[in-house]
Amino acid sequence: MAILIVSVVSTIICVLNVIAGEGGRKLAVGDPAPPVEGKDQDDKTWKLSQLVGKKIVLLYFYPKDDTSGCTKQACGYRDLLSELGDADIEVVGISFDTAESHRQFRSKYNLNFRLIVDTEGKIADAYGARATSGTMARRVSFLIGLDGKIAHITDNPNADVHLKEVKEAIAKLTNKPKG
Repeated sequence: MAILIVSVVSTIICVLNVIAGEGGRKLAVGDPAPPVEGKDQDDKTWKLSQLVGKKIVLLYFYPKDDTSGCTKQACGYRDLLSELGDADIEVVGISFDTAESHRQFRSKYNLNFRLIVDTEGKIADAYGARATSGTMARRVSFLIGLDGKIAHITDNPNADVHLKEVKEAIAKLTNKPKG
């Protein structure tokens, strides 16, 4: 009986950790960005640590490739990169989708940034971005400054809110007009 109780309690704790993200982790503006890494759509390794001090990074988590809100957000970030021109910003999208799904999504919409494969949700967990379902990421964007600290967070299910807030945050961080 004691083993059964321990097993049930352990299961409940695991489920709560998945729902809340890694140990209930909640990142805030000013926190150091967790130094994550993963493989992109072409199976090439991407490491956040290689960009710190060199580029501003827009690390965004999204639920699913080729769905309406995720497509709107990805295309919005694609267009934003084009608008910014010479600004040294790297956009990186992360979802639980496979490399093949990312390749198709990227190709279909001519996305000009990498999509990182996070099928197990380890990167999402490091950022507290796992959805309550546990099987996908929430829509949350992190703007990471040259100092490696989180400069802005947009945590909202609406892609339009992300596009507006991130554009404003980039303008502040780069001292460029938001246009």
